[in-house]
Amino acid sequence: VGMDKALNQLSVPLGQLREEVMSLKACVSEGIQAVDDRMTKQEDIRRKKMCVLRLIHVIQSVEKIEKILHSQGTKELSSLEGNSPLLTGQVLERIATEFNQLQFHAVQSKGMPLLDKVRPRIAGITAMLQQSLEGLLLEGLQTSNVDIIRHCLRTYATIDKTRDAEALVGQVLVKPYIDEVIVEQYVQSHPNGLQAMYNKLLEFVPHHCRLLREVTGGAISSEKADIVPGYDFLVNSVWPEIVRGLEEKLPSLFNPGNPDVFHEKYTTSMDFVRKFERQCGSQASVKRLRSHPSYHSFNNKWNLPVYFQIRFREIAGALEEALSDTLEEAPAGSSYCLLATHMVWMSLLKCWSDQMFLPLLAHRLWKLSLQILARYSVFIGEVSVRPISSENIKESKKSVPAGRKESSISLNPSEDQGNGSSPESQPLPSISSTQLVYVAADLDKLQDQIPDILEMIKPKLEMIGFKNVSCIAGALEDSKTSLSACMPTLNNRIIQDLSESSFAYLKSALEVPRLYRRTNKEVPTKASPYVDSALKPFYRLQNEYKDVLKQPVIHQWLEGALSESTQKYYETVSDVLSSVKKMEESLKRLKQARRTVTSNPVGTNGGMSDDNKIRLQLALDVEYFGEQIQKMGLETSSIKSFSALTELVLTAKDQATAEQS
Repeated sequence: VGMDKALNQLSVPLGQLREEVMSLKACVSEGIQAVDDRMTKQEDIRRKKMCVLRLIHVIQSVEKIEKILHSQGTKELSSLEGNSPLLTGQVLERIATEFNQLQFHAVQSKGMPLLDKVRPRIAGITAMLQQSLEGLLLEGLQTSNVDIIRHCLRTYATIDKTRDAEALVGQVLVKPYIDEVIVEQYVQSHPNGLQAMYNKLLEFVPHHCRLLREVTGGAISSEKADIVPGYDFLVNSVWPEIVRGLEEKLPSLFNPGNPDVFHEKYTTSMDFVRKFERQCGSQASVKRLRSHPSYHSFNNKWNLPVYFQIRFREIAGALEEALSDTLEEAPAGSSYCLLATHMVWMSLLKCWSDQMFLPLLAHRLWKLSLQILARYSVFIGEVSVRPISSENIKESKKSVPAGRKESSISLNPSEDQGNGSSPESQPLPSISSTQLVYVAADLDKLQDQIPDILEMIKPKLEMIGFKNVSCIAGALEDSKTSLSACMPTLNNRIIQDLSESSFAYLKSALEVPRLYRRTNKEVPTKASPYVDSALKPFYRLQNEYKDVLKQPVIHQWLEGALSESTQKYYETVSDVLSSVKKMEESLKRLKQARRTVTSNPVGTNGGMSDDNKIRLQLALDVEYFGEQIQKMGLETSSIKSFSALTELVLTAKDQATAEQS
């Protein structure tokens, strides 16, 4: 009750209080605005005052420098002797110090009308100072006055013009010497002309830059107290002029057309770069040199990819030419039998020889080495599936001139293309047994020499700082495994060829019945001639290839081939004995039917029957066959089916002996 009345009574004083607060706020805002305006005016005044002070400093510095120059000029006119170079150097240092302040204030006062009026006077001072510094530096260099050079370089550093001093030295001191030394005609007409030119260039630093290096701290004898820091004349003066001279006056230096000449020029040039780096006074100087644009320009001028492509074509072309003809033997003195394998090894040696290897191409040469081994692995795979030629075909191939053989090979593809036949339809060229043996011998020898490749590569890789040798060894091991995978196929082909060559004579056992049936021949006492003929391929393998093949390989081939041929020989002898037995039983039945003795297949001398002579002859053949196997150094127990063959003929022999007795 009465709340509305109480609220109405409060609203009147609250409204008055609000008006008072708002009035106070307006007064405060006006006060703040007044203070801000005064502060802004003061800031503007301060800024204008600073501009005026800077302009005053500019005018004072200009007048001070002009006064120094005027007084210096008056002294020079009044004195016959003139000032000493040291005094001139000190004056230039004073001018440079004042000029440095002048430059600072002038930059701060940029855009001021008064500065534009004073700018011609500043430009005159700048030109005079630059001219005086250049003249003083040249005077110091010509007179070998260390104090002049020190004062001059310190002055250049004071006005932040060190690069101008280095450029001046490059143009005045270095360039004439470089133009005199780098002469293309001299380099091309004199033996070791390039090396002699580089030696003269290296002589420039100790002979002509000694004082500069002493003053700037590039020499060992420099005293730290008198060193003028901030200069590197070798990097910024000498090296750019050398590169300019080589690029302009000796452009043939970078021509990769002749790879041998290019390799010699490149190695000689890189040796020169290393010697020049040694002349730098510190590691920091060497880093500055290697990051200099002219350093990168010089390195980029050497077209290493083109050089590698030329070398790649040389190696790959010679290798492919050798792989295209497997019948050609390796040259005398080679450790390999075939030219193809000889060229593979020579290609690997060439990749890492000092006459071809370049550190920046190590990764490409390593890839090429793996490609060579992979290509040889493919070549072995292609050779292992070629048909083996007979002796007659082999002899006829030997009589064909190499030129005709190559021309026939090169013409066939074009003829086939004209006829529209596919490459798969072309017959594979044949290979002789001897060449197949040579391939296997070379493959085995190359696998043994793969560790030598690693030993040959390691020093080259260490030269470029590569230390992950296990990676290289693993890749070579993979290549060796790839080559090893070709051996079983080659072994089987050679074993099959030996077996077929031997069995071609062993199957003459089928002719034994014809030799004894109704021929009235004597009882056999020695083995048939076909056994010796069948053993000739094995003896030839042992005798002719003992210097080429390892003894375990020969034994492996002999055991495999003898096992295959013995198995076939067993089947043949078994068939002959079965046929003899059937014939014998047939004659017995005929005898019983006719009941006469005329059909008895007995010789005229009343001795052993023809069938028993056949059995005895086969027994003698097998017995002699076993003796010869043992003479080869093999055990008959390791020859499959030989024990069954021996048992078969011994049974037949016992039967013949029993009937005879």
